[in-house]
Amino acid sequence: MQKTILVTGGAGYIGSHMVKLLNDENFNVVTFDDLSNGHLDAVTGGDFVFGSLLDEAALENLFSRYKIDAVMHFAGVIAVGESVQDPEKYYQINVIGTLNLLKAMRKNKVQCIIFSSTAAIFGVPNNGLISENHTKLPINPYGWTKYIIENTLQNFHVAYGLKYGILRYFNAAGAHPKVNLGERHYPETHLIPLTIYAALSQQHTLKIYGTDYDTPDGTCIRDYIHICDLCDAHLLALNELMNNATHLEYNLGNGVGYSVLDVIAAVEKVSGKTVNKEFASRRAGDPARLIADSSLIRRTLGWKPKYEDIQTIISHAWAWELAQKRYLINK
Repeated sequence: MQKTILVTGGAGYIGSHMVKLLNDENFNVVTFDDLSNGHLDAVTGGDFVFGSLLDEAALENLFSRYKIDAVMHFAGVIAVGESVQDPEKYYQINVIGTLNLLKAMRKNKVQCIIFSSTAAIFGVPNNGLISENHTKLPINPYGWTKYIIENTLQNFHVAYGLKYGILRYFNAAGAHPKVNLGERHYPETHLIPLTIYAALSQQHTLKIYGTDYDTPDGTCIRDYIHICDLCDAHLLALNELMNNATHLEYNLGNGVGYSVLDVIAAVEKVSGKTVNKEFASRRAGDPARLIADSSLIRRTLGWKPKYEDIQTIISHAWAWELAQKRYLINK
C-alpha cells in the first residue's frame, strides 16, 4: 500500500526536489506551503494545499483531509543575516510553526517526521570535520531556532514516542540535471546563484563579506552538497525511520571545503566569464569554516553522493540559471 508523505515547504528549493523524488518513488505526496518563498510551478506532482504553519486551523483541516504516514518538514526561513536583524520572525515562523505542526501530528496520531536542520547549530566549530557529536552552540538566531526544534523533537520522542530524523545540511547547492528545478529565492542570498548571476549579467557585482577569516585566502569556507544527493539521503532516512529506526541524526555534506574565492574561480571556469566582485566587511553570525563529517550516514544507510565535484554542482546550477534568464531582469 502506498504511503502518503506530507512535505511542508514543498514548493521551495529543497522541498520541490524532494517532492519530485518522492513522486518518482511512487509515494502519495501532499505539499503544504504558503508560497512566501516557494513557487507553485515547482511542485511537479501530488496534491498541493496552500497554508501556513502558523495557522492551526489550516493544519487541522489538512490532517483531517489526508491520512498522513510521515512528514518531511522543510518549511521555514533560512537566511542567517536576516535572522540577526529580525530574530522575532525566525522564532515565530521556525519554532512556533514547527510546534503547531507537531501538535497537529500528535493529535492525528502521525508518528514519523524528517526535519530539515542545519550546520548552523554547531556555531564556531573545532578544527577538522564536524561530526554529529560535535558541540552544539549556535552563534545566530537562525541556528538557535533549528537547535531548539531539534531538542523539541528529542523531547517529543521521549514523552510521546515520536519517531524523528534530523538531517543537518551544510550548503545545499546545484539544480536537478534532468528536470527544470533549481534554486529560486527572492531576494537571493546564497553564494553559488549570486556568483552565477554576476557572471551572466556582467552588470552585477558580487559582494564578498569578510577577507580576514582564519582560512588560507581569508574568506569563509563551506561544504557544498548537491541538492539531488541531499534528497537521496532524505529518502534513505525516511525509509529507515518508517521501517526500523525510532530516531536518526545525520550530518550531510561532501567532507570538502571551498572558500568564497574557490567558488568564484569554479564559476568562472564553468562559465568562461569573469565575475565582478567587491570586498565588504564580515556579516554577523558567519563562522569561518563549516565542513561535514558524513561518515555516519554513509556507513549506516549506505548513502553515496553522485555529484561531489564542485564544478559539477555549479554546472547544474549554471544550466538552471541559463534556463531561467533571471540575469536579463536588470538589463
